Parts: sequence; structure tokens; C-alpha cells
Amino acid sequence: MIIPELPSYLSSIGGEEYKGLIIALFTLSAGFSRPFSGKLADTIGRVPVMVFGTLVCVVCSLLYPLVSSVAGFLLLRFFHGFSTGFKPTAATAFAADIIPANKRGEAMGILGISMNVGASAFPPIGSWLVIVYSMDVMFYVSSAVALVSIMLLMGLKETLADKQKFTPSLLKIAPNEIIELKVIPPAIVILFMYMTFGALLTITPDQADFLGLQNKGMVFTSLTLFAILSRFFAGRVSDKYGRVVVIKFSILLVIITLILMGSVSTAPQLLMAAGAIGFSTGVAAPAIFAWVIDLSPEDRMARSMATAYIALEIGIGGGALLSAWLYDNKPANFGFTFYVLAGLTLLSGIYLQFIYKKPATSKSSDI
Repeated sequence: MIIPELPSYLSSIGGEEYKGLIIALFTLSAGFSRPFSGKLADTIGRVPVMVFGTLVCVVCSLLYPLVSSVAGFLLLRFFHGFSTGFKPTAATAFAADIIPANKRGEAMGILGISMNVGASAFPPIGSWLVIVYSMDVMFYVSSAVALVSIMLLMGLKETLADKQKFTPSLLKIAPNEIIELKVIPPAIVILFMYMTFGALLTITPDQADFLGLQNKGMVFTSLTLFAILSRFFAGRVSDKYGRVVVIKFSILLVIITLILMGSVSTAPQLLMAAGAIGFSTGVAAPAIFAWVIDLSPEDRMARSMATAYIALEIGIGGGALLSAWLYDNKPANFGFTFYVLAGLTLLSGIYLQFIYKKPATSKSSDI
């Protein structure tokens, strides 16, 4: 809801040159918190971790209207990132607990659809609230929606069998608890592919402004609606034909659509290109996260998910910083920025094709 308007909001308080930090700081704190959320979700339970992450959204959205300095805004964005650091880690582990192994791709597709419905419905609502009412109203409504999410989470039955009571000692993270090495291959792919999202979240609102699209949230609606469309079948395809073959195909699609994104010259073209990127990444996401589940040890499921999300945050944060630097607040640089991202996405394809070696003991779904 709030992402499309944050670049304008930051500019209004004098922080135009810090737009790259809007997403980068958020993802930095999210990545920093992943080892903690993974360990806690594997010990005290999935539901408490989901509730905590969502509670951060409630509080931070209430605090944005009270912040009037650039430093205060950036600090709040950093703390807001703990919401993403906790909620998706536990939510994906919760889903993995209750789905059969032969339907993991389909299940990840369904989970992704639910996320995309929220991501597509609310950006234009946020922009509409700013146009009709004010920026503050948008923040308050965002907080209220997150509060509804907490109410829904409280009705879920915990899926972790052997829960522990929370103690401060659980916040001590040993080096071997930070990363799950068995899921490094999909994590590498996630890192390079999700740099695209960091760029989209950072510079696309300005691109929409430049091309005369008043409701910037419509770009994200187009992106996520087409992501939903592809998720309806992509997960099932990966269950049938294997994760890696589907991911390779999606990488090719992402590269083509990034080139299209850098070539647009009108608002309708921007919406179509954003939709094409959404469709392409929607093909990859269920296969990638099902692959993570395939490779994960049963007793370290949340840690494996945390590892995947750490890679995602590095990708998104790195993409945000890189795109802001390449763009440099100059519309003439939109094309070059997306062409560079296409080249970086190609690296994930090169890794899968020429570097990654399927373990001899891997499942057929890893092929």
C-alpha cells in the first residue's frame, strides 16, 4: 500500500537523493533478522513469529506520520524491515508443514497467489488515499489492515510439534545457525533474480511519474496480477517436470521482459511491461521455494526458508541501491538501468546451466 508513494514522501521532506535506501534499509534489517526468525520459528513455533512480524507493520505504519526528518524516516524504514524478516519466514515454514511432498510447487504457487493478491490490490488503494485524502491517512489505513492480519493469525493452530518456551538465550545465534548450506543453490538463483524487484520498487514510481501515470500503484497492480496468473499453473508444472527446468525457462522470460521495461516510452507500455515481468517472475517463484523445501532437512525448515529470504533481501536491497545509482534521478537512464539488470539476471541462468551440479542423492524434483 505505501511503497508507490514513499519516494515522493521522502522527496517532500528533503531526501530525494536517498531513494535507494527506502528499499535497501528495509531489506537490510529483514536480512539481518532472518537467522533469528528462522531459529525462533523452529523452536517457539510458527504462529508467534508470524504475529510478531505483523505487529511491526502495525506500529511502524502508525509512526510514519510522526516522522518529519530524513534521518528519522530512514531509521523507521530500517525497523519496518523486521516485519518482512519474521512474517514470511514463519509463514512459508507453516505452509511446508501442512503440504504433501508431491504438491510443494502447487502449494508455493497458492501461497504466492495470496501474497500477490494483497500486493496487487493495495498499491493503487494507497495512491488513491493520498490523492483523495492525505499521506497520513494512507499510513493509518495500512496499519489497520495489518491489525486485521494479526486477528486472522490468532485463529491458526500451531504446526510445530515440539515447541519451546521463549527465553532470551534463543536469541543467541551460533555461526552454523545463520545459513542452511543445503539450500545454497536456490539461494544463489534467488539473489540474482530478485535484484529486479529492488529496481522496480525503487525507480518505477519515478518512471510512472515521468510517463504521466498519475496512480503509480497501477504499475504494481499490473505486475502482481500477471504474477498471479502464472502462479496458477507454474507450481504444478514444476511438480511434474522439475524445479530447475522451470526456473531456467523463467530466467529467459525475465531477461526479455527487463529489456522491454527499459524500452517503454508511454504509460500503457509501462503497464504492459510490468505485467510481463510479473508473469515471468511468477513462473519462477513457486519452483524456487518448492526447491528450497525439497533440499531442506525436516528439523531445519524455517532456517532453510530464512536462508532463501536472506538471499532475497540481498538481491532486492542490492537491486535497489544499484538501480538508484544507475538511474541517478535522470529519466534518460531508465533504459540503461534495466539493461544492466537483465545482464545480472543472466548470471543466474549461467550458474544453473554451467556451474550447478545436481547431487547424486537429490530428488527427481531437483532436476
